[in-house]
Amino acid sequence: MLRRLPASSKALLEGAQAFAGTFDGGNLCVGHGSPRLLRSAPSPCHGFSRRRPKDGRVSSIFLRPDAVFDGEQLQVGWAVRIDGDRIAAAGADFVAAEGDRTVDLAGATLLPGLIDLHTHLLLHPYEERPWVDQVLRDPEALRVARAVVAAKRTLEAGFTTIRDLGTEGAGEADVGLRRAIEEGVIPGPRLVCVTRAIVARGTYGPTGFHSGCCVPQGAEEVDGPEAILRVTRMQISRGADWIKVYADYRFGPANDARPTFSQDELALIVRVAHDAGVPVAAHATTAEAMRRAALAGVDTIEHGNEGTREVFDLMAERGVAYVPTLAAYEALERIRNQSKDHPLVVAKRNAFAAARASGVTIANGSDIGVFPHGENARELELLVEHGLTATEALQAATSTAARVLRHDHLGVVRPGARADLVAVNGDPTARIAALRDVQLVIRDGIPMSS
Repeated sequence: MLRRLPASSKALLEGAQAFAGTFDGGNLCVGHGSPRLLRSAPSPCHGFSRRRPKDGRVSSIFLRPDAVFDGEQLQVGWAVRIDGDRIAAAGADFVAAEGDRTVDLAGATLLPGLIDLHTHLLLHPYEERPWVDQVLRDPEALRVARAVVAAKRTLEAGFTTIRDLGTEGAGEADVGLRRAIEEGVIPGPRLVCVTRAIVARGTYGPTGFHSGCCVPQGAEEVDGPEAILRVTRMQISRGADWIKVYADYRFGPANDARPTFSQDELALIVRVAHDAGVPVAAHATTAEAMRRAALAGVDTIEHGNEGTREVFDLMAERGVAYVPTLAAYEALERIRNQSKDHPLVVAKRNAFAAARASGVTIANGSDIGVFPHGENARELELLVEHGLTATEALQAATSTAARVLRHDHLGVVRPGARADLVAVNGDPTARIAALRDVQLVIRDGIPMSS
């Protein structure tokens, strides 16, 4: 629905209009108070094309915000020039060159495109439909259709790169989504895939069925070294950028979280993946599973709900990053009607404090899918509520996350970096909630809907 642009955003709209003029069919309208580039052509591929002058060159774009967060700190008075899909210049010591398209972003802060290291595009909130029904009953085509919408919402929220940590029963659908985004078939963030993820046989779900039933599982099961070798290699061959392993899960008579792999088994997964140049993420909520995963050589540990100072010290020593997924657990607390003084909630809060004290690398990852897509910024708000400064939270979602991904061209604003940028109204280093007021999203030098 179109509505009048707020007066505070008038200058931003005028600048964005100049920006839109550099692209085929670019017409600017306003939806929910934010600039949005609309296309007259029906093909999304056409919508992402860039108009070239007759001499074959692409005009440079000069962005002039109030300030730039460069991935490490706020730089007041900086401007940024984009040339093609790269940042050509950034700083306070240059002006627009002749022929540059200038975009005035008055009142806005320009940041690197944000990164979420733990997403599930093929899930949607459990309050809408329980996980077991999504995995067992929903056709894959329906789940992919939902994921297309989720990818668009993620990009519109300013997240230009995500690591999607498992299709939860949808096979290699994430690889297909990645290709559709790369080829311009659908809008979405840069997608880092793990495909099916790996679990120990009999420890995941769905469960509770007759033993004679063959029930689809939310991840790929292994039992023993031969299966570990085969499944890890097969997932890589089918397009996994990372391998994800569930180092623990709820199983056994008490249905409480327990380690599901020995340290040697985890080390075998790591060795096979690393031999292929593929990093490994470990789901681990218990301190013992975290310890085994860190010693086995995984690259990130997700959740860490019962992590102790000792295990976080071990992770810091071995260079294992921590992805706390605070927003997902906030959603689960709401679903389970858990109060703030519930033992599990207190344990999660204490674990984060221990991680903070240890100096372990804390990287942004929300586990979105448990809660609505497009709400990725909630994780950064919770990082601040749990003790990080706003600047540290922004680093966790930009330069730190990019280092975890081994992509030094992402998460920063500097010459040569990818032209993945997001403009928000206000100063997110002073008020992290400013991330929710997205005004402009650029991926690979192309403006996307916001």
